[in-house]
Amino acid sequence: MFKIKRIYDEYSSDDGIRILVDRLWPRGISKEKAKLDHWFKNVAPSTELRKWFHHEPDKFQEFILKYRHELDENNPVELQELIKLGKDHVVTLLYSAKDEEHNQANVLIDYLQDRF
Repeated sequence: MFKIKRIYDEYSSDDGIRILVDRLWPRGISKEKAKLDHWFKNVAPSTELRKWFHHEPDKFQEFILKYRHELDENNPVELQELIKLGKDHVVTLLYSAKDEEHNQANVLIDYLQDRF
């Protein structure tokens, strides 16, 4: 089972396995406060795609297509690990974007759930 949550939100024991899915470390968060189990940088959008999107809601639909294409093409090892973990555990995908609707974690969770 997958959930998503901003890394700035309070830690909860219900989070299960906590995995950061951003390519860059979030500002103002210490490693202790993050309470991460894993940091899967390679499932995050490429630097080029992240810069192009720039969290502009008008670009979100196209971002979804491009990001899913990257996941299909690159198929990082971490992606297979996420699928495996999600079958047996609660997994919380953590992201740092302010926009809770238009971000890569929402796209990634849909992508992962399509694979179950």
